[in-house]
Amino acid sequence: MKTLQNKLPLLLIILALLLITFGSSKGKTFFPGEDDYAIAVEKPASPVGGLEGIMRKASYPDLAIKTKTEGKVYVLILISESGDVDDVKIVKGIGGGCDEETVRAVKKTKFTPGQNKGANVKSKLALALQFRLPS
Repeated sequence: MKTLQNKLPLLLIILALLLITFGSSKGKTFFPGEDDYAIAVEKPASPVGGLEGIMRKASYPDLAIKTKTEGKVYVLILISESGDVDDVKIVKGIGGGCDEETVRAVKKTKFTPGQNKGANVKSKLALALQFRLPS
């Protein structure tokens, strides 16, 4: 019985995340306002310069250095037909200013737009950006 009581908070969190993820009326979106963006496209969007290009635009936040914060920041990027970033949503952050720095760097990045049947389309792109303390 103690084992179940110890795992109850974790089970409640998992249940809440499932309800949030799959509880929308359309069942296809994770964040409000992303209904018009395709997730499954023939040619996915990609950052110009790759992930390295995004990370070159980011600087390691002072707070993250002081607190020795490292890890991956997971983001969902909404990209227009022209390759501009319409919005960036943090899916899972690590704190220490790294989440905000990721959003700032992604918004400064140009993307090649996603394509369906040769035409540019609004699309979603999920990325994970690694923050590792300099050694």
